[in-house]
Amino acid sequence: MARRRIDLGDAELDVLNVLWECGQSTVREVLEGLHARGRKVAYTTAQTVLARLEQKGYVSSNKSGFSFVYKAKVTRDRVLDSRVRGLMHDLCDGQAAPLVLHLMEKQRFSADDLAKFQELIDRLDEEGAS
Repeated sequence: MARRRIDLGDAELDVLNVLWECGQSTVREVLEGLHARGRKVAYTTAQTVLARLEQKGYVSSNKSGFSFVYKAKVTRDRVLDSRVRGLMHDLCDGQAAPLVLHLMEKQRFSADDLAKFQELIDRLDEEGAS
């Protein structure tokens, strides 16, 4: 069964990035995290985005004293997987190779990254041969 695509706007993704980095956070802490990333939004905007994410099932909240504490329910890896699959579907006829080749040709990678790529290729070659 195919997984449902995770549909996130830029503001929602920014808030999730704060929660992934900082862990459980109040609205004020999320707001501070957004400001630290150069996203100048109002308290009520952060509150609205968190409520929208909770409604979509991507965050949960618990009352702690006078504040609500929010926690990401979806992982960064799950969102990355959904977005990459979306790009593959929308731009590459569902194929991974054009997307991977584009990244390999257009981005600069460290020697460490290139070594990891080579290790993966070698492992996949070995698995394919057995």
